[in-house]
Amino acid sequence: MKALCDRFVPQQCSSSSKSDTHDKSPLVSDSGPSDIKSKFTLWSNVFTPSSSVSQPYRDPSASGHKQVCPTRNGWTAFVKRACMASGAIRRFQERVLGPNRTGLPSTTSDIWLLGVCYKISEDEASGDTDAGSVLAAFQRDFSSKILMTYRKGFQPFRDTTYTSDVNWGCMIRSSQMLFAQALLFHKLGRSWTKKSELSEQEYLETLEPFGDAETSAFSIHNLIIAGESYGLAAGSWIGPYAICRSWESLVCKRRKQTDSKTETLPMAVHIVSGSEDGERGGAPILCIEDAIKSCREFSKGQSEWTPILLLVPLVLGLDKVNPRYIPSLIATFTFPQSVGILGGKPGASTYIIGVQEDKGFYLDPHEVQQVVTVNKETPDVDTSSYHCKVLRYVPLESLDPSLALGFYCRDKDDFDDFCLRAAKLAEESKGAPLFTLTQTHSAINQNSYGFSEDNIEEEREDDWQLL
Repeated sequence: MKALCDRFVPQQCSSSSKSDTHDKSPLVSDSGPSDIKSKFTLWSNVFTPSSSVSQPYRDPSASGHKQVCPTRNGWTAFVKRACMASGAIRRFQERVLGPNRTGLPSTTSDIWLLGVCYKISEDEASGDTDAGSVLAAFQRDFSSKILMTYRKGFQPFRDTTYTSDVNWGCMIRSSQMLFAQALLFHKLGRSWTKKSELSEQEYLETLEPFGDAETSAFSIHNLIIAGESYGLAAGSWIGPYAICRSWESLVCKRRKQTDSKTETLPMAVHIVSGSEDGERGGAPILCIEDAIKSCREFSKGQSEWTPILLLVPLVLGLDKVNPRYIPSLIATFTFPQSVGILGGKPGASTYIIGVQEDKGFYLDPHEVQQVVTVNKETPDVDTSSYHCKVLRYVPLESLDPSLALGFYCRDKDDFDDFCLRAAKLAEESKGAPLFTLTQTHSAINQNSYGFSEDNIEEEREDDWQLL
């Protein structure tokens, strides 16, 4: 998977500049040809004349080598390289995510966006909308979701010259989006949108720990340090299971260093594995006894229950998602507890936050933006680079089978509601559940939700891989 990602520099979709059209355009297709001058301006922000398409971005000053200033014919050479680079990125985009998959499909089917349903009328589907329409409400909701992308210009990682995560950090950025969204739900609730000015401080407090420095709790720097035992390293691409375990390690480490009043992520993180001792494949089993244990450990024994973020790493096929799992994947977005899916194509992770029919709407981390420092002490900071208004979608059947589901449960009642919904989903899966539930380890063969081991054994070896 990493090989494909390393061959090309991912396509830019926006800029952190206020003048950029990425975050100013409506939810319509942006796939048409753009002015050639604007293309050169856009690419000049990413590629220096000495840069290579196949190499991750590095700050030349960090490596100790002097930049070679272009002399005669330098601009001509740069333009030629820029054209070659843009062509490579177009090919990458079409090969991995598909061509022209932007805008809203012309259909009136319901859209589910992290547990909220939007019923699109025929007039709206044809483009006849106003500020008070359902489509406008969907646009506000979509554009309020947190976008994390490649960044450039941060301090080098330990013992490296990497000052950007271009070409290799997309899975980490996708996971940051999921965690930021869970934190936003916790602080401000599901109905919050970016138009709400009354909660500006809480909004900035949500973004602050995801800064690009070791001083930020959930930075890419600290995730790599916490996930070293799972293969995380600057310049290397990883999968959904490794990033989930890395987050678990980071949150556990942070919890030991802080108290409840200063905790950056006020929720337990629980990984739903495929068996009692970990990673053997098969349908993962959510053991409620283990979830309660995670809450007790997070509260340091002071409470039996705390808010909890459930992460469910899955492998749903060989080369692509087996079609029999797609109805269940779609159904998870109807859960009020849904915080989306970490998934995409091989070597190109995205954060999927909604569905319509068999299409998944996603936020794309494959964009290079300058580092932005966000904290509650600077309320006038420009946070436009953390949001996106361009709607992109991908057929769910074309997803890489390795992905991870996320669910945030605010309290015990919310968790119980999630369990009931998950149990019903497993019952209706026709022998192909995404995951099953059990009350205790002793009830693994016949758990409290009525699932027997026979349900799991109906999975075939050709549709599951070792995690």
